[in-house]
Amino acid sequence: MKNDFKGNKQSLPSKLCAVCGRSMTWRKAWAKNWDSVLYCSDACRAKKNEKVKHG
Repeated sequence: MKNDFKGNKQSLPSKLCAVCGRSMTWRKAWAKNWDSVLYCSDACRAKKNEKVKHG
């Protein structure tokens, strides 16, 4: 994605956190790995293992 962002945050892609369901909006820091971003925070990343153990 070429850096042509003009400040319209509504046009940025977003997805839901795999643990809590919170909406996450695309960030430039995630540009290279947006497809692999699954969690909104380190706390949710840590909780992902708890969900698997109960299954």
